[in-house]
Formats: sequence, C-alpha cells, structure tokens
Amino acid sequence: TMAAALRGGLRRVATTMRSTSMQNLYPAMGVRQFRASKPAFAGAIYNHVDTPDNNADTPWDFTKENYDKIKEIVKKYPPNYKRSAVMPLLFLAQKQCEEMPEFGNSGWIPLAAMNKIAKVLDMPEMRVYEVATFYTMYNRTKIGKHNIQVCTTSPCMVRDAYGIIDALKAHLGIGVGETTPDGLFHLMEAECLGACCNAPMMQ
Repeated sequence: TMAAALRGGLRRVATTMRSTSMQNLYPAMGVRQFRASKPAFAGAIYNHVDTPDNNADTPWDFTKENYDKIKEIVKKYPPNYKRSAVMPLLFLAQKQCEEMPEFGNSGWIPLAAMNKIAKVLDMPEMRVYEVATFYTMYNRTKIGKHNIQVCTTSPCMVRDAYGIIDALKAHLGIGVGETTPDGLFHLMEAECLGACCNAPMMQ
C-alpha cells in the first residue's frame, strides 16, 4: 500500500542519513560534526548561583525616569494583561544596569531586578525567570562592554559558524560564555539572527 511504501522510503532515508558522513553531504566544507557549547556553559544559561552582587537581597530598583517609562509601557496593555510588559521591562532593567557602577556598568539583569519586575507587574517571580532564561538577548550575568554573538543554528552551522567561533576564541583567548580579562569583549552563541541568506551571521 501507499502507507507501507512511504514507511519503507522513510526507513531507507534514515538509514542513508546515518551512514552518510558530513563530508559526503558537504564535500566543499570537509567533515563537520554537530557541536554544542560545553555543558558548564549550557547549565549557566538556566541556573542561578548567588554571588555578593547578584542575589535576592541585593539592593536594586528602577530609577524615577524608568518608572515613568514603565507607566507608559504598561498603558499599552489591558489592565488584566499588564504582565505582558515583562519583556520590555527586562530590557529596561538591562539597559539601566549599563549605567550602574555597582553592577559593573554592564548590560545584564540581576536576580533582584527580576524580582522587582515581578512585583511591579503583580506576577510570580518564576514567570519572570522563565522569560529571562528563554531569550538569549537577556544577560543574567555580567558581560563585557562588547557582546559578540555568533549564530550557530542550522544555516549558519553548515556555513562554518563554528569556524568563526574557533577563530574568535583563539584571537580573544576566551571560551564561549566568557569575557576577556579587560572586560571589553564577551563571546556567546546566539539563536537565529534573522538573516539566514547571508549565513554565517554574527553581531
């Protein structure tokens, strides 16, 4: 039957894919294997570790100017959906930290800032954490002044995005998720940057 033929075809494709090396798939590129960031960095994306300047008791609050901005942002949403403003408020907190010497003048969002956002929007703190850990545009630890992001999703990966990462690691002397000792450059992998036709992409 047609269904049986389809299943058989899918099995043959799967078998071929398993037995075909990346060199055969991309002869011009040579052998390229799927790679991922080291587990220690991957875990850091989701896990919080208390530090003296990043814990629930760290003093943090929005400036008066930013509270005025928050009022304008929240007005864009129905009263019973004001928690939808969580993303712009996270971005606002991250930008504010760039102007705060006590937080290293670095664009990141400390735990206390996320808790403040939860209070402002009358939402559970965990809901704020879920958003902050899902999107790579939110930094939850200090980063360098210049944040170098290299896309490693499929189109960029097959165009040798990891070769770019290797070159950056060698040039800067740091690994993915690390910052140079002078605090100038931070290196990270990013999800799709929305310009796959120009792969590989970085920003």
